[in-house]
Amino acid sequence: MLTIYDPETARQQLLKRRDPGEQTLPPAMEERLQRLFGDPAQPDKKITPQDAVLRILNEIKHEGDNALRHWTTALDGSAPAAFRVSTSEMTQALDELPVEQRRALELASQRVRAFYQRQPLTSWITQELGGTLGQLIRPIQRVGLYAPAGTAPLPSTVLMSAIPAQVAGVKEIVLVSPPQRATGRIAPIILATAALISLEEVYTMGGAQAIGALAYGTQSIPPVDKIFGPGNLFVTLAKRQVYGVVGIDSLAGPTETVIIAEEGARPEWIAADMLAQAEHDPLASAILLTPSRPLAEAVQMEVAHQIEALSRAEIIAASLHGQGGIVLTRDLEEAVDLANRYAPEHLCLSVADPWRWTEKITSAGGIFLGEHSFEVLGDYVAGPSHVMPTGGSARFGSPLNVWDFVKIISLIGLDPLTASQIAPAAVAIASAEGLDGHAQAARKRL
Repeated sequence: MLTIYDPETARQQLLKRRDPGEQTLPPAMEERLQRLFGDPAQPDKKITPQDAVLRILNEIKHEGDNALRHWTTALDGSAPAAFRVSTSEMTQALDELPVEQRRALELASQRVRAFYQRQPLTSWITQELGGTLGQLIRPIQRVGLYAPAGTAPLPSTVLMSAIPAQVAGVKEIVLVSPPQRATGRIAPIILATAALISLEEVYTMGGAQAIGALAYGTQSIPPVDKIFGPGNLFVTLAKRQVYGVVGIDSLAGPTETVIIAEEGARPEWIAADMLAQAEHDPLASAILLTPSRPLAEAVQMEVAHQIEALSRAEIIAASLHGQGGIVLTRDLEEAVDLANRYAPEHLCLSVADPWRWTEKITSAGGIFLGEHSFEVLGDYVAGPSHVMPTGGSARFGSPLNVWDFVKIISLIGLDPLTASQIAPAAVAIASAEGLDGHAQAARKRL
């Protein structure tokens, strides 16, 4: 089930990054695309996910609620009478939540909030550069948060997205999540989590149609200023398309974990962590980098053994077959080099001295230090948001944080003396750029 690769083959296959739009779709999904979006007049024209997303967004933009209702019904099975969820329904969901689940969510929310309250958001002003210069921090007014619920509802994503926004001071936080096919409503645990952290504006909608509604607005849903949250391929393509109309946090792809382990690590723990990652999605990636062949083979055996007891074995098998694997490296140095080039969402260091290797990590969404800092804790209760850069974007991106929910406004209040002293430099630069109007505006102050 888990193939062992040499480093060069791994670079060409297992660790090769691809654009989200280039993903190979399962045959059933291709057939559904053709059925829902195909043109009867051109039956041989192949419909791509991008084609579908563009059509949905265009119809939402021009037809509003009618298009939202149509595509919610077509793609999710049904549409609610009203997209907005009532406060009483959320309160009821929280009241009916099992005590153990409520306590777990309360613990998680407390730890996430405590973590982000330590992240500094500082406006500052100085008079040391002539007059007044500085920066003002202002929260974004209205944001939209997407909580996935495809193969499983994710209340943890509600906590990990909404709490940093609350700490940043965002006034209007809008949560959207797809309806369950069985009920046509948002999963009760998502609603309960929203009520637990006092979210008030929640809408039953998902997929590209939800992104369109958040970006363009409809008759019943005011548009937002920025959209956050992971989702499937169609959500990601929709976020890419509406960027510029609204801000987006990132283009989240399938989740991924890389584990660097040396001899002495526990194969049963590594296997469990890989299986936990793989059960998210058939496109999820779980990869082990190790210089130890005995460890690699032991992990292979453990994966084959442990998967038999898991309810999502079919999803796990698809993930491990398509995107999972073990890379047998020359040493830990080569493992770290491969990890940095891959830039994983989660990087787990199952080594005796993780701090030694942490200094060498240049690209990762999150580093998990040692076998007791396993990635599942990061998913739920460790503290930092589990919304992290995927698809190699950890080379330039960061995990979701309070800075994503604020704007920096530059403050410029120069005194007359400083203005007259620096204006000639502005004239010189403007003249070099061929912008005479700029130069003249500066000369008039001299």
